[in-house]
Amino acid sequence: MEKVRKALTGISGVPVTPYAADGSIDTSKLSALIEGLAEARVQNLMAAGNTGEFFTLTLDEVRLVHRTAIKAAAGKALVSAAVGRSLTEAKALARDAIAEGAGAIMGHHPMDPFAGPSYQAKYFLELADFSTVPVIAYVRSDSFSVADFRKLALHPNIAGIKFASSNLMLLAEVIRATKDAPAIWVCGLAEGWAPAFYAMGARGFTSGLVNVFPERSHAIHRALEAGDYRTARDLIDGIAGFEALRTKYLNGANVTVVKEALGMLGNDVGPVRVPGVEALNEAERAELKAIVERVRSEARAA
Repeated sequence: MEKVRKALTGISGVPVTPYAADGSIDTSKLSALIEGLAEARVQNLMAAGNTGEFFTLTLDEVRLVHRTAIKAAAGKALVSAAVGRSLTEAKALARDAIAEGAGAIMGHHPMDPFAGPSYQAKYFLELADFSTVPVIAYVRSDSFSVADFRKLALHPNIAGIKFASSNLMLLAEVIRATKDAPAIWVCGLAEGWAPAFYAMGARGFTSGLVNVFPERSHAIHRALEAGDYRTARDLIDGIAGFEALRTKYLNGANVTVVKEALGMLGNDVGPVRVPGVEALNEAERAELKAIVERVRSEARAA
């Protein structure tokens, strides 16, 4: 549990899922990507998370991503296997990932349109009861009550809460209400929101950028851990355009931007599956290319 919590205070990178020409998962490219992220000292790899297109993968494909990532990381980074959909399916995926050697389970927010907020919290609690390794609750809503969040934070098998809402007043309230709980509150909205989350008492952040420029993510993390908000903001300003592109089409371009940036760096990982945005248009691609070239140039000069 302490190992998982320590990893959560670092960078929780969410690897993309590469596809071959026939649309199947390219395990060779996925292995290479995971090996690179582990070598880059990314503390926590959330295999088959949202940037890995979890909801477009079949359950067997999710298992393949988990298995491939665990093997490729080779113990150099924590692998948190992302699970979700129905509670029964989430438990089955967790069981199989644990058998493969996953160090933690990351439960996706239950997306049932008729779910009650307190019962969404119960979903995480039951997953944590079931799991034999620590669980990370990925909460993408601000509809949970403070009492619900407190139950999650106090559960003995929940290592942390990946808080993915921009409701900072709620975040401040739940952190105040859980000072006696050991769970880690993690910024679930990537680098751009991390300074505000840190100021509220959260630690660590999730990242899709880390697929492309892990050194920039590490620099931001070091600045935040040192309380150097000015440096963190300056570093984030340099990738603000990248993150803004990811929010286009109601976040439909979130993974598209990461995958196309990887392609610009010579690592073609295939397109994004529908219903994600399959490809950027020419203007967006030109804007992204300029950002990638500038950040790469800055990295070389550092």
